[in-house]
Amino acid sequence: MDSIPSVEPRADPRPGRLVVAMSGGVDSSVAAMLLLAEGRELVGMYMRNGVKVPAEESSKKSCCSLSDARDARMVAAGLGIPFHSVDLSGEFGEIVRYFLREYARGRTPNPCAVCNRDLKMGKLIEFARELGAEGVATGHYARLGVVDGRVHLARGLDADKDQSYQLFSVAEDDLRRTHLPLGGLRKSEVRRLARERGLRTSEKKDSQEICFVPKNDYRLLLEEHGVPLHGGELVDTSGKVLGRHAGTEHYTIGQRRGHGVGGGEPLYVVELRPDEGRVVLGTRLEGGVDGCRLDRINWIGIDAPDSGELRVLVQHRYRSRPAPAVVSTRGQPEVAFDEPELAVTPGQGAAFYLGDRLVGGGWIDSTRPARREA
Repeated sequence: MDSIPSVEPRADPRPGRLVVAMSGGVDSSVAAMLLLAEGRELVGMYMRNGVKVPAEESSKKSCCSLSDARDARMVAAGLGIPFHSVDLSGEFGEIVRYFLREYARGRTPNPCAVCNRDLKMGKLIEFARELGAEGVATGHYARLGVVDGRVHLARGLDADKDQSYQLFSVAEDDLRRTHLPLGGLRKSEVRRLARERGLRTSEKKDSQEICFVPKNDYRLLLEEHGVPLHGGELVDTSGKVLGRHAGTEHYTIGQRRGHGVGGGEPLYVVELRPDEGRVVLGTRLEGGVDGCRLDRINWIGIDAPDSGELRVLVQHRYRSRPAPAVVSTRGQPEVAFDEPELAVTPGQGAAFYLGDRLVGGGWIDSTRPARREA
């Protein structure tokens, strides 16, 4: 079936019925298999994003090639569940435009977090309502439950695959309707279960790249869409010119390699100034920041602190080490790190953890350079 059938939303969603996002990868395949074994009534859903993936790249992107759509359909058939494919190319096009706008502003976008919020756990829940389902399920590696009416979202058991960070901006009401059956499993166990069940995706490689970025080089995407580049000078923190570059859009905060300036102490990108066409390089010490200002705070499972402050661990990139900090919600929300942090990047998310539990997050708007001794 090529699209969602036209049905009236039900006032009383069918208990146990779930719409499961099926990308054609092993994770979503096993998620569906486990839920079916629990006795759930499932509807498989493949979300077409309109991205055309060359054959030589399809093995690295497990969500958008023709082979992925075929694999998702075949797994659903093997499990004996109904399957729908829905065209979300328009909605996905907006994510691509957001991606391009952020780079043009000298920021580094996080398209996976936006996709989770708006599509995988946003639009998908709308489809679930139309189909009379109580909720949705995905193959994310994170643990999710509801305790006393509040969502408890925690890191996945497999630390190497944990995807909780990318859920920091998903509304609690959407998470309450979401099931994540892989949160308590390791990736090796997921593959073993897939092999035992004979799923065609059992040995399929994991996606390693952003699905709409050609050859994993976002600069090619900027060129393809005609994004104007802000070329200019590479300078150090004192303003000394170290070289030239083709565009600030080619760099991201914290970047150590690829700027072409070598010798001596390693230099990192510490600031981007698109309006001036300047990329500022500095030492690790010069790149540290004491804190960052946040936009659009989202709380998960708890309310904003009455005191206006909360001590948490803050993870400011998908693979960054969580850092002790205090989140303040007085005025514009901000994070104050206990120690200077490197590569804190406007455009990324700052996720708040209490131990392994994710309790919210916000989008990094700007940073505050670390204070240094005179």
